[in-house]
Amino acid sequence: MPTKPTNRWLLLSSLALLAAALTLVLRPSPRIATAAPIDLVKVDKSDHTLSLISNGETIAIFHVALGGNPVGHKQQEGDRRTPEGHYLLDFKKPDSAFFRAIHISYPNDADEESAKRRGVRPGGAIMIHGQRNGLGWLSAASQRFDWTDGCIALSNKDMQIVWDLVNVPTPIEISP
Repeated sequence: MPTKPTNRWLLLSSLALLAAALTLVLRPSPRIATAAPIDLVKVDKSDHTLSLISNGETIAIFHVALGGNPVGHKQQEGDRRTPEGHYLLDFKKPDSAFFRAIHISYPNDADEESAKRRGVRPGGAIMIHGQRNGLGWLSAASQRFDWTDGCIALSNKDMQIVWDLVNVPTPIEISP
């Protein structure tokens, strides 16, 4: 027979969630000093990282959340996968439903052709973005699992740094 959670269990659970939230909120921002522009953004899906590269040097690395079905290349609309390959960050969308957004040029010609051969739509509107507007305070929890429809999500604090440092167009490499 199921038992009710004890007050001690509720207290410990609440403290664990608070500790996780404070870890993300109070962590120091990356120290970023670069005179040269960011000329490449790299995403490593297996490590859940986004790196900003300038003249071959890694300037900053951020933790990311991915599509809810992150293994493999995006095949079609609704598969909740994050694309893999070489794309372009081609425009910024300040009025997104999420805190800031930078569009990724998915689907490219090869993605379109692959989807056409299979009789499906490739999907689109893949972005690097922060948290859903009004829910930034949840990033301590939401950044611990893959939750997007195929986008690359950062905490709002990290997204602001990426937004400020990355100009468009900039190449992006997304690896498995």
